[in-house]
Amino acid sequence: MITTKTELFQDIDNLIKSLNPKTISVERKDVLQPLIDFIQSKVSKNQDIRINFICTHNSRRSHLSQVWAQTMASYFNIKNVFCYSGGTETTALFPMVAQTLQNSGFQVKTISEGNNPIYSIKYAQNAHPIIGFSKKLDDDFNPKSEFVAIMTCDSANEACPFVPGAEKRVPITFKDPKAFDNTPQQAEKYNERSLQIATELLYVFSQINS
Repeated sequence: MITTKTELFQDIDNLIKSLNPKTISVERKDVLQPLIDFIQSKVSKNQDIRINFICTHNSRRSHLSQVWAQTMASYFNIKNVFCYSGGTETTALFPMVAQTLQNSGFQVKTISEGNNPIYSIKYAQNAHPIIGFSKKLDDDFNPKSEFVAIMTCDSANEACPFVPGAEKRVPITFKDPKAFDNTPQQAEKYNERSLQIATELLYVFSQINS
């Protein structure tokens, strides 16, 4: 059966086409390989692919990873990919993350205010929005089994040597743009980290034979 590819928003499509996976080092590709292997094994068996990106606060890197992974799955027309994010504790999705995604072409809408706002994040007109908010990794919003846990920060990686329900646990850590909060470089550094994550996930999904 031929499935129709979802058309991404033009600005996102243009941004993805500008990324260069050749900038990824051999060492970093080795770090990404277990995620490629997990996705490929699920695709080959025609099974759902659940990816939970985990960071300490579920406020920055885990959300960027969740959003870009879901977007790249759509870009490469890989079906039945469900991306999630969670933390070892609950805080809030940091506003600069929402702004960075918006600047990249995503439609970001706040659907609930408060200490832990809830965002609707769309990458395509006809795609279901990604719901972004801070939550613990075992929140009811997230899968309880048959998923890969991607540890996106060193502290969560050390704090969670075991993730309940995960089929596989893979550390793919990124430097925290939080270090540049309230500095003139804040927007630049958040965008830099977002583009790194996007580039690496572009590489990951480009390796999948569907």
